[in-house]
Amino acid sequence: MVFNQYNVPMRKHFFPLVLLFISTTVLTAQKKQITLEEIWGGAFRTERMDALRSMKDGDHYTVLSFNRNPRGSSLDKYDYQTLEKVETLVASSDEVPYFTSYEFSADESKLILATEIEPIFRRSRRGIYYVYDLADKTLTKISDNLIQEPELSPDGSKVAYAYDNNLYLFDVEGGETVQVTIDGKKGSIINGITDWVYEEEFSFVQAFEWNADGSKIAFLKFDETNVPHFSMDIYGQDLYPFQYEFKYPKAGEENAIVSLHMYDVAAGSISDIDLGDPYYIPRIKWMNHPDQLSVQTINRHQNHLKLQRVNANDGSVSLLLEEKDKAYVDIHDNLTFLKNDSFIWTSERDGFNHLYLYDQKGNLKNQITKGPWEVTAYYGFDEKKDRIYYQSVENGSINRDVYSISSSGKKKKRLTEREGTNMADFSADYTYFINTYSSANTPWQYTLHRASDGKLLKEIIDNQQLKEKLDGYEVAPKEFSTISINGNDLNMYMIKPVDFDPNKKYPLFMFQYSGPGSQQVANRWMGSNDYWHQMLASEGYIIACVDGRGTGFKGRDFKKVTYLNLVKYETEDQIAAAKKLSELPYIDEERTGIWGWSFGGHMSTNCLLKGNDTFEMAIAVAPVTSWRFYDTIYTERFMRTPQENPEGYDNESPFNYPELLKGKYLLVHGSGDDNVHVQNTMRMIDALVQANKQFDWAIYPDRNHGIYGGNTRLHLYTMMTNFVKENL
Repeated sequence: MVFNQYNVPMRKHFFPLVLLFISTTVLTAQKKQITLEEIWGGAFRTERMDALRSMKDGDHYTVLSFNRNPRGSSLDKYDYQTLEKVETLVASSDEVPYFTSYEFSADESKLILATEIEPIFRRSRRGIYYVYDLADKTLTKISDNLIQEPELSPDGSKVAYAYDNNLYLFDVEGGETVQVTIDGKKGSIINGITDWVYEEEFSFVQAFEWNADGSKIAFLKFDETNVPHFSMDIYGQDLYPFQYEFKYPKAGEENAIVSLHMYDVAAGSISDIDLGDPYYIPRIKWMNHPDQLSVQTINRHQNHLKLQRVNANDGSVSLLLEEKDKAYVDIHDNLTFLKNDSFIWTSERDGFNHLYLYDQKGNLKNQITKGPWEVTAYYGFDEKKDRIYYQSVENGSINRDVYSISSSGKKKKRLTEREGTNMADFSADYTYFINTYSSANTPWQYTLHRASDGKLLKEIIDNQQLKEKLDGYEVAPKEFSTISINGNDLNMYMIKPVDFDPNKKYPLFMFQYSGPGSQQVANRWMGSNDYWHQMLASEGYIIACVDGRGTGFKGRDFKKVTYLNLVKYETEDQIAAAKKLSELPYIDEERTGIWGWSFGGHMSTNCLLKGNDTFEMAIAVAPVTSWRFYDTIYTERFMRTPQENPEGYDNESPFNYPELLKGKYLLVHGSGDDNVHVQNTMRMIDALVQANKQFDWAIYPDRNHGIYGGNTRLHLYTMMTNFVKENL
């Protein structure tokens, strides 16, 4: 945490619905209904190309493959031109343990292989890691301990890694280990690894980086001594439960103090870098020159970002650019340094997310892409041919296409042709790209293309077997349209029963997430929730999803209109959409439900309460019920602090108005949710009890925010299905 050429434009009004699909009429009696057991048993999984990475020569790529019986893994090398396997670089055996991920050294002479991996939080892992030498086929264990984020030096001679909040350096040939930092302490000091809130909201774990010649390591230090700790009971299987504690800064509370440091490998010394008391350091990245480091800092309000250059020799700091916004500035990974350390950057400064080119001193040379549409991914720059490759929604905000353009912003070329979602993985020299494509009626397809013009060279995976299998099931097309709500044309899809009769009345069941910058209405292949919605459509429900104000890919103003008032406008849009849909002759306005997970659970709860004359039923899974309970970085980005904006926090908190509940309400949470704490649901429960409101609820012991494991998902969706049938 995504194509037959249907050039059908999006309508700018609500009626009629625009179909993007051609379906063949068949007798529904001949088709099966999708079942929950099939969804959660993996019956509709798509075949994927996992962990594909281009090699430096530009002619080859590697793919990590897994065998189920006997259990094993292999790293295979393929030729771009033929798509044939050239060789197996390494495979698990009696000598090589089963591995689940890999990483090359910069010169591709060695690999790090990950084994015995244990998850910590959403992105963090610890495990036993090995260095595999591709030339002499030797395997070297880095440490007997469960370590984090090992990374080879550029020449493959050393490995930097984190263990017990400290950084270490392992010499591959000699086998010696040097402890780089000594002050790491649980609950206090973390070296080289992010704290919980950085990992969750800035989306990275490894907080150290080698420079280009392996002479220095830049790393972040987190002092979380004064960050309030959070605890949750783990029930487990033993006689007594125990408490799991970790530092979690809730909105308005104290964050970890973060600082930047430089380790000189030859001297074995650490120097401190003075960045002028930054509040957050969400990114560090070495430039091409081994003594030049780029650092991004941002203030607590997250509306003033600085990109700074650090001289690793003397520690001096200079400003490259600043980004300011009345609301907030998004953090991204699109910064790319060219050979002379000029750089490419993305910004919303003109109202839409676009690419910009700067010289090495931070002076703007030109805006590369322009228009009332968003760049959604940056793939890279072929400096020899002066071609920048990117993905955008230029062909409609529910679609994605891949383009190339010159650094001057001229000679733009669309490289993908099929309408839907196109993603690209380019060879290192930008000769080829593998296109990952899907649409709402086409499962994931992988094809090889020429990067210069997008010409199709070869088909790789088409998931035709899955499509043929689904031909035997009741699967209704998603009908994409826009709906005019509160002065905005909102993207929407609707799923009707296969045997839909416009003269009948159907219950309406709405689904949404609605979080800032998110998107649910997208022309891409089905996920698990889509299969569940298809199952409900077979049972006689109409499913609708509307992306309201605050969601993404329609420009800065549309996304940031919810600033300081999260869930207010989003809730108004869902209620208004439900009312407008209820005007359709085939919708039963007395049977309207809504559901969502996380932010979407907050939304469904608010809709049922504030829209109690519109919604008769809601399901909320792992909902936020007060933004006061959520973390600093996410919440304050959109709301500022509770001390500054108390009304913004409390006016949309549903446990402050439980008396508004009239309809049927199902509330679900995992007790081991480290992200949206079960505290949110417990406070909601207590408020409803004190208001003497009846409702249904379920707690899944020790399950995290995803609520999965074993039969958990099957049980959850069975319960939700029964609730829908009984109350809608």
